[in-house]
Amino acid sequence: MTVYWRRLGSGLVAATLVAGTAAAQRPDSRLERLDSITRPIVAALVDSARAAALPTEPLVQRALEGATKRATADRIVAAVRGLALDLGHARHALGPTASPPELTAAAAALRAGAPAATLTELRRVRRASLIVPLAVLTDLVASGVPVDSAAAAVLSLAANARDTDLVEFRRAVERDIALGAPPASATAAAVANAAVQVNAGARQQRPGRP
Repeated sequence: MTVYWRRLGSGLVAATLVAGTAAAQRPDSRLERLDSITRPIVAALVDSARAAALPTEPLVQRALEGATKRATADRIVAAVRGLALDLGHARHALGPTASPPELTAAAAALRAGAPAATLTELRRVRRASLIVPLAVLTDLVASGVPVDSAAAAVLSLAANARDTDLVEFRRAVERDIALGAPPASATAAAVANAAVQVNAGARQQRPGRP
């Protein structure tokens, strides 16, 4: 009887493990919105991203966005595949400790034209989360700021600036652009003002130092 129950117990454990694996690999039910051609390809891309420890929610959302816009299967697959590649490049640039939100923000920055070296340098100089700096970089480029100017500005502030400082800097740039300033000039002026404020804030936090 003892041997019998040991074997039965092993069988039950194995069955549980198999069931758990099948559940982990079950396609996201939201992908049912895709047509029969697109669905398995997107599901395979999502599975590959999961196996590579990349965030999968952005891929699902990209596919669903395409379905909502009635995009063709080729366009949806290309968009999801391109995002998966960007997430992989983001992981390579930021390193294995990057969080899923950081990778998503980094992928958007890469898609906007930011060099991977900029992302790597940003990781080096900033100890805090990179989500806001990366989003600010992407937003600046979307506002018409040249990529090199936007990258240099964010890198110059990233080491000491708080997220709120970076958001205010972005708002200042966008405000000056709306008033007619050239994007690069608006960025240079705003980063100079932001640097003064950031340095003043740092001195206040270290009152014992000159």
